[in-house]
Amino acid sequence: MTRETVLYDVAERICTITLNRPDRLNAWTRQMHLDLKDAMSTAGADPEVRAIILTGAGRGFCAGADMGGLQAIGAGAATDRSSKAQDGLPGGSTLAEFKMNYSYFPSIPKFIIAAINGPCAGVGLVIPLYADLRFASESAVFTTAFAQRGLIAEHGVSWLLPRLIGLPAAMDLLCSARKFRAPEALALGLVSRVIADDKLLAETRAYATLLANTVSPRSVAVMKRQLWEAEFQTLAEATVQANHEMDLSFQTADFKEGVAHFLEKRAARFTGK
Repeated sequence: MTRETVLYDVAERICTITLNRPDRLNAWTRQMHLDLKDAMSTAGADPEVRAIILTGAGRGFCAGADMGGLQAIGAGAATDRSSKAQDGLPGGSTLAEFKMNYSYFPSIPKFIIAAINGPCAGVGLVIPLYADLRFASESAVFTTAFAQRGLIAEHGVSWLLPRLIGLPAAMDLLCSARKFRAPEALALGLVSRVIADDKLLAETRAYATLLANTVSPRSVAVMKRQLWEAEFQTLAEATVQANHEMDLSFQTADFKEGVAHFLEKRAARFTGK
């Protein structure tokens, strides 16, 4: 399909997906939702892609839902609140929870890093919470925004946010809808790094390069699935799953390569098989 609202680029095993409505601070639309899902699915299925970076064009990440769309809903336009499970990808999580309209990132069998380069609000904040890691620029500003629009905790954020930052902090950010900046986001654990604006993409890409070139893509896909699915498992269930996955790993080419490159003191040549 032709993507109208996102840019898609693959170089050196890294796919960079850019929300691309810079004149509107990349405000979210249904078309952007469709374009992003298509881009993520394409990257997830591409054997040449080892890591995915999600960022925004211009001076913002995503300012939340486009106000034109919200006005239309207020005037009685139909909305897409489908709870129907979506198709997953081989290697990604198969849990129904991770195949919903917005919660599909864990079903993508590639590591996803959100590079939050500016204002990040509402649904624009929810989307990177589904990424596997978040880096923020020093100038990034965040808000849940929903309570200021007469809305509620949308798209699974009431499940995600407490797991990342704890229940009291999630209560604060959701119910007050106050703005907070990158240093507080780092202190809360919402993001893992705060990086100078002009170095955000370079440092994010350096991390993605580490994933692309030095670790087994099969290992990453399995561990990503294990970690997300563990939220629904007991310790015993997670251990049984891990023992099964370990037996499978012993049979792979990447396991043999992992031992060989260490003993031979050379760079790894993982194939994902």
